[in-house]
Amino acid sequence: MFFKQVYRNAAKNRKGSGLFFGSLVIAIVAFYTLLSLGEQDVMRFLATVESDAVKKLLALLPVVYVISLFFVFFLVYFACKYQTDNRRREFGMYLMLGMKRSRLFFMLFCETVWSSLVSLLIGLPVSLFLTEGISLATAKLVGLGLIGHRFSLSIPAILWTVCGFVLVQMFAMLIICIPFGRTEPAELLRFDASKRQTEQSKAKSSAFFVLGILLLLTAYYLGIFHLRNLDITVLILLLSGILGTFSLYRGLGGFLGRRIHRKAPDARGLATFTGRQVQENVIHQHQALAVSSLLLLMALTCVSYGISLGIGRATDTRSTDFSIFASEAEIEAVLEDEEIHDMIRSVYPVYLSRTEAAIDDSVIKEALRKIDGGEAIAQSIHWDYVISQGSYNQMMAAMGKDPIDLDGETVALFSSMGREGDFFSILDRAVEGGASIQMNGREYSFYPSLCYDNIVADRAITLYAALIVPDPMFAEIALKTESYCQNVHLTDAAAEEMGLMQAIQKVDGKLDAAGLEYDSFLAGIGRNLFYTVSASYLTIYLGILFLLIANTVIGLKYLIGQRQNKHRYLTLLTLGAGTEELCSSAKKQIQTFFSLVLAVAVISSAAAIVSMFTGLTKLPIGTSAVTVITLAGIALLVFVLTEAIYIHVVKKTACREICSLEKIGGRGVAS
Repeated sequence: MFFKQVYRNAAKNRKGSGLFFGSLVIAIVAFYTLLSLGEQDVMRFLATVESDAVKKLLALLPVVYVISLFFVFFLVYFACKYQTDNRRREFGMYLMLGMKRSRLFFMLFCETVWSSLVSLLIGLPVSLFLTEGISLATAKLVGLGLIGHRFSLSIPAILWTVCGFVLVQMFAMLIICIPFGRTEPAELLRFDASKRQTEQSKAKSSAFFVLGILLLLTAYYLGIFHLRNLDITVLILLLSGILGTFSLYRGLGGFLGRRIHRKAPDARGLATFTGRQVQENVIHQHQALAVSSLLLLMALTCVSYGISLGIGRATDTRSTDFSIFASEAEIEAVLEDEEIHDMIRSVYPVYLSRTEAAIDDSVIKEALRKIDGGEAIAQSIHWDYVISQGSYNQMMAAMGKDPIDLDGETVALFSSMGREGDFFSILDRAVEGGASIQMNGREYSFYPSLCYDNIVADRAITLYAALIVPDPMFAEIALKTESYCQNVHLTDAAAEEMGLMQAIQKVDGKLDAAGLEYDSFLAGIGRNLFYTVSASYLTIYLGILFLLIANTVIGLKYLIGQRQNKHRYLTLLTLGAGTEELCSSAKKQIQTFFSLVLAVAVISSAAAIVSMFTGLTKLPIGTSAVTVITLAGIALLVFVLTEAIYIHVVKKTACREICSLEKIGGRGVAS
């Protein structure tokens, strides 16, 4: 009988607090996703090409796990407190009927364990599905194609997820239940009295409201225009932002009160009651609103930043699969191997060398200086390297692109910094403007478009700027006329049949066995994936936790306030108000309550994202700022949709409580 009661109570709690239960499931998913990171396909692959970096990243996971437990504790604490406070009269009735306090505590313990098990049974399968999808999606994102996927089930991750989650729930329930040991049953049976509204003068509330706006504007200004290094500016910015948020919400109650007073003469129905309820919640909960807004700010910033930077890193173009630094005979001996011979599509020499030709670049530098942002490029650009037209065109043909056509009076400007971003656009505009360059006293015009496809497989050489010249001219001005390396391209059939990663790894093994020095596209894939994992996974993970906590706090703070003021709703029911009117009022209150938090958080996060991408964190060269901003905007939109779901759940819960009051009717007022 006892355990049937535990089962019924746990089921009722889950049904009555879907917001809390859903948050717990998402927290479990986040825990497992973090802890199983080392077992995912992506990380196993990274360990072969970026082993040191991966070890450092995995060493940080326990620290992030402990921090996560700390944050999740507050989520669980607030939700459990709401549930237990909501059942005070139930607990008082149990004690009045003779139940011992030890048995009551044991019942709550069993309910918590059962709810935890249900959450885990739902959350862990979802986690497994998500982690498998993440591995495949991340690999696809950087152009790996179909990889040799292996299902991974991390037993240690499951055990630590279960232990951490249950420990947090037990600890939160212990802290909440301790006060019940000193509370008399009669006190538990009483309705909670609503708090008396804090008096605040008009001048004081106005001063806090204006001060908050000024401090936030100061933080936005410092972040966008002066945040360049981790110096005193960061401290001032943080203090301005935090104090501004708290001051704004502290003065917001008075602002709302004056607005309600002006609209009161024209108010209809429960409009004034709705406004005063919101005002009272803001006055009483201004600290919780400020904390929730700051948590949402961190959530929005982390997720937007993580998605944008992670995708921004995946910008390398596959120009060639291998660049091998060996003699033609050594290379041919390896590539003739039966296992890989049919996988090779083309092999060609790359002619790239330093030059000591007398170069006068005053014309193109002057063209650069005329373009906004071109002064820095004009000062830093040099022409130390030349590339033969034949080598570049062979690479273009292997990639399926059109070759460049240079006559005896034209050279092409090359940069391996990427085709997007300000650097590319400024150079391209200078070239299109008819700029020229002189070499050995002879003037050459520029090919009308900038060349950007990397001449080697990865980063064996990074050319800020170089000149592509006709082959006869290369022979005249190059210091080294023998080939720099041999480029190797794999067939499309091999990449499609085996997967690009596996195909490259197979040839990679043969080159390693032969002891040849080479550069492969695989290294670029590994580097991009590592940046995607380290920059995106952890920031998105923390952002999700902040989102859960912030929304749980906002929703539960409102529901707790509504429960404390339930006698007001009972009074309105007695005076003839209908449940539909009261539900409509509650929905408007919730909408406003969430909007007050979300509006400040969205504005602050937009400023924070701009500050990070223009100040502290520079985007990888070649990453489109427009792409990053677009992705950040999509992340913000997802957050808004998430907030809509939370608002809907809180509205549903609030209306259910109001409908339950109708059964009490006038008796509730007398209690």
